[in-house]
Amino acid sequence: MSEIVYLNGEFMPLEKAMIPVLDRGFIFGDGVYEVIPVYSRHPFRLPEHLRRLQHSLDGIRLANPLADEEWTRLTHEVIGRNQGEDQSIYLQVTRGTAKRDHAFPQNVKPTVFMMSSPLVPPARELIENGVAAITATDFRWLKCDVKSTSLLGNCLLRQAAVDAAAIEVVLFRDGYLTEASASNVFVVSRGLLLAPPKNHLVLPGITYDVVLELARATRLPHEVREIPEQEVRAAEEVWISSSTKEVLAVTRLDGKPVGNGKPGAVFHAVHQAYQDFKRSTMRQAA
Repeated sequence: MSEIVYLNGEFMPLEKAMIPVLDRGFIFGDGVYEVIPVYSRHPFRLPEHLRRLQHSLDGIRLANPLADEEWTRLTHEVIGRNQGEDQSIYLQVTRGTAKRDHAFPQNVKPTVFMMSSPLVPPARELIENGVAAITATDFRWLKCDVKSTSLLGNCLLRQAAVDAAAIEVVLFRDGYLTEASASNVFVVSRGLLLAPPKNHLVLPGITYDVVLELARATRLPHEVREIPEQEVRAAEEVWISSSTKEVLAVTRLDGKPVGNGKPGAVFHAVHQAYQDFKRSTMRQAA
């Protein structure tokens, strides 16, 4: 079956979806997006994703074209029109179509697009053995808390990881950890779980929030603070987290083992807690 998408008020096969070449998302990357995981046909933490969408829209001074109730209805309808118990919903809002000019156009209708893709969880091998990552200087713009469609910097960094046969790039700015090219980053140092603070240099991850909630619930010692690069490189454990990766242990960083080169005990405990939390949330939604 053809994938069914939503574009500006209509559902249609993906291959029929088209936008004008002067759409500002195409010309300028002038838009924002969200990625919402779906388990057993139920969106995971949809209200939190919609709050982050609103934050991103506010960050680029674009009025939200839909109320949360309409976003919720459309999300469920996109899920229902596509196959698969587990899906990944992508939604995007651009400023719309107008004459090419850097200044914001007036009285232009935003472009709203939604689609579904299969959500494939990380392979058991990656969970059991961990993944490789490299490091780089965080050269992206200074509004990383906005989930912008302008992702060229992230694409360059992600390709650097691919070229190095790694899964991610852990980023440092001015000697401190920020995040990865498409993930948040956690560190375990001297048995303490550490997370960089939410600010304009870090995307406020939904999975990031879940991990910290689980740490509080299980009384796992943790701190949210700036993490120097040398503390990351000396850490016993390094993790990455995102809506699609969930939580994965980084066991090699720049070709060197992290800790003993295997996923650590703290990772295993949090990963299991995350799976239990996910299943509990889906049972409540059913």
